[in-house]
Amino acid sequence: MNRIVLLLLLTCIPALAAPTQASAQSITDRRIEWPSGEQWRRVVLLEDYNTRVVIFGVAVLGVAAGLVGSFTLLRKRALLGDALSHASLPGIAAAFMFAGVMGMDGKSLPILLFGATVSGLLGVGLVLVIQRQTRLKEDAGLGIALSVFFGAGMALLGVVQQMDTGHAAGLESFIYGKTASMNANDARLIAAASCVAILGCLLLFKEFKLLCFDENFAGSRGMPVLLLDLTLMALVVLVTIVGLQAVGLILMVALMVIPAAAGRFWSERMWTVAGLAALLGGIGGIIGAASSALFPRLPSGAMIVLTCTALFLFSMMFGTARGVLVRLLRRRRLNRRVRKQHLLRGLYELLESKPANKQAKRNMAVPIEELLSIRSWSSTQLRRTIAQAESDQYLVQRDGTVRLTQAGYAEAARLTRQHRLWELYLISYAEVAPGRVDRDADDIEHVLEPELVDELEALLDQEPLRIPVPASPHGVIHEASDSQGQHP
Repeated sequence: MNRIVLLLLLTCIPALAAPTQASAQSITDRRIEWPSGEQWRRVVLLEDYNTRVVIFGVAVLGVAAGLVGSFTLLRKRALLGDALSHASLPGIAAAFMFAGVMGMDGKSLPILLFGATVSGLLGVGLVLVIQRQTRLKEDAGLGIALSVFFGAGMALLGVVQQMDTGHAAGLESFIYGKTASMNANDARLIAAASCVAILGCLLLFKEFKLLCFDENFAGSRGMPVLLLDLTLMALVVLVTIVGLQAVGLILMVALMVIPAAAGRFWSERMWTVAGLAALLGGIGGIIGAASSALFPRLPSGAMIVLTCTALFLFSMMFGTARGVLVRLLRRRRLNRRVRKQHLLRGLYELLESKPANKQAKRNMAVPIEELLSIRSWSSTQLRRTIAQAESDQYLVQRDGTVRLTQAGYAEAARLTRQHRLWELYLISYAEVAPGRVDRDADDIEHVLEPELVDELEALLDQEPLRIPVPASPHGVIHEASDSQGQHP
């Protein structure tokens, strides 16, 4: 009997002493697992109340931050939100200390945001004082305000830790954000402040646009430039302070800068850029908050910023106005057009040097090998350019020779005339040395507009649209120099 009892104890004690596998995983396992289909459904359909609150709050905040940020970006104050958010930290700590001394709830959100607003305004005022009253630039003022106020805030947080009236637990959430713990009151406050900022931007859109592009012209039209500037900064303060609750003071600058910068890649029009910035900010907030809901161990603020960054990278690559791919395609088309123009002008100059009448020159064929000697073309590149010009019906290729068509001859004459007009202008008015004028003219002639060509003709006392192709200025200059050498 004793042996049976001993065996039972030896069997049960290890089982009681060792935790189960499930409990061990729930305590120590920090792996990020892929969400199940049920989790995807609940997040996508917004079935959870907290998910709806968080997504609504950050979506409205993203729209407001993107819209306001588009103006600060054009105003060259992209880092104003960063300095402002860091400058709000001592206000948060001071508000907590004041509320504790007065017997109020030191962690009341309105009290903390009021303190952050006052401190942030002081930071902005410091930046303006440094910019206007000293010889330091605005970036120096931003750096000073950011570092000084953030250091003061960290020192005050250290003081708060030693207070008997309360502790600073939870105040650090304003540094890193606490999106996941956002409640309905927080979402309403963020939505109300964001709607005020959005409405202000829409009502003053024309004035803000003129202020961003030409401050002096806005002042000459009688607009209150200083008041508009202060209004824009007030909207920045409003959006930044309420955004501290969502993404924190360190990451708030991302919502102010990244969507606006991404919108610049898609359009050159201010309305479109501002609308796209607001849209990208809202999408970044929604996807980032949803990602944090699907992966609970990932912080919401960081996911919002990373989502906005992904949208920025996509815009940078595929933007229709300034995207990398679009610019590469434009550069490629420009290079092809330049090579084609060089080919046509080279053909015209070769035909011009032939001893024949004008009608015979139009029908004359030029060997391809002869074209290789006039420019630093490779044989492959030249044949590709010839094929391109042939597809545009500017020339005909046959038996190793090329011949200009009627349209090609007219285009070649126009290009040669345009090139020589620009050369004459550079020699006569820009005082460019004749030995360098061909290179300088070559750099700009391909983007000359017809209006500018007419203006060049007027400057050179030519009659617009009726003159023939002028003679090469290189030969004129050489003859003049020779005659001056013979007759000192």
